[in-house]
Amino acid sequence: MLYAMIDIGSNTIRMAVYEIDGDRVEMQMKRKHTVGLASYVRDGILQKAGIDKVVEIIGEYRNFLNELDIHRVTAFTTAAIRNAINGVDAVREISYRTRTNINIMSGDDEATFDFIGATHDLIEDKGLLIDIGGGSTEIVYFVDRQIKVKVSLPIGSLAFHTRYSGGHVLPSASELEEMYAEAEATVSAVKEFKFVSHAQICGIGGTFKGAMALYNAMYGLPRKNMRMEVHRMQNILKRFLRDNELIVPDKILLMRTVPERMHTFMPGLVIADVLAKRFGSLSIIFSDSGVREGYIYSKILANEEF
Repeated sequence: MLYAMIDIGSNTIRMAVYEIDGDRVEMQMKRKHTVGLASYVRDGILQKAGIDKVVEIIGEYRNFLNELDIHRVTAFTTAAIRNAINGVDAVREISYRTRTNINIMSGDDEATFDFIGATHDLIEDKGLLIDIGGGSTEIVYFVDRQIKVKVSLPIGSLAFHTRYSGGHVLPSASELEEMYAEAEATVSAVKEFKFVSHAQICGIGGTFKGAMALYNAMYGLPRKNMRMEVHRMQNILKRFLRDNELIVPDKILLMRTVPERMHTFMPGLVIADVLAKRFGSLSIIFSDSGVREGYIYSKILANEEF
């Protein structure tokens, strides 16, 4: 059967269509719109313009799915709407206007589905799973492929960009310092992981996907490389500061590797760098599977409802 997943995130709104045959799950296509929904939140309230944008994009996706007679659809939203004061009312309005049942996924569920999706084909049986989204960061510590600790932190790449970059695409050195200060304060306040050290990090989501593409291009590595050395993060962050006068090759590098995440990849890397140092991690492995796949494995294949 064909099954569609619509993921309303803080940075992007994505639709992916999967073919599910028994226990086999294979993505057949995906579409995304980079909306930056978190930037539509003012004083904790998701603005009407943001709601209208979500309605417009989901309407486009549903029209496409209806044309192909794909009626098995699951839609969910994460941090941007989940954390908004009017999140429940916003979801109710979007669901009514698009005739789509939209679920608000909790941070705990998001971390769980992230873990299931990312570790399904992962070799490592122990480590940390990290998903740096636009409005939140999910962390899961696992041993023998079993979750030991999971937490959702209220820091994200788009939220940092909106808060500190003053409308600029790239941050300045002083703005980067402010991001580091908040990230370090937030991470240090989390006591659940105090016993975790020297753990291998598996990174998922758009922040790590964009960073991996930029990393491979910068260091002349093949596109299939999925490992990033942590000690090189500072080099990347310093190279693309707004204070610097970027040379043409660097501008082209950004446009080719992170065209849609140019404004959020550095805030995301700040969070990644802080977490890597906190956990004494030497490298980060990127996995291209996450919350959507985890939902399918744990819910749809198990014939459970959200």
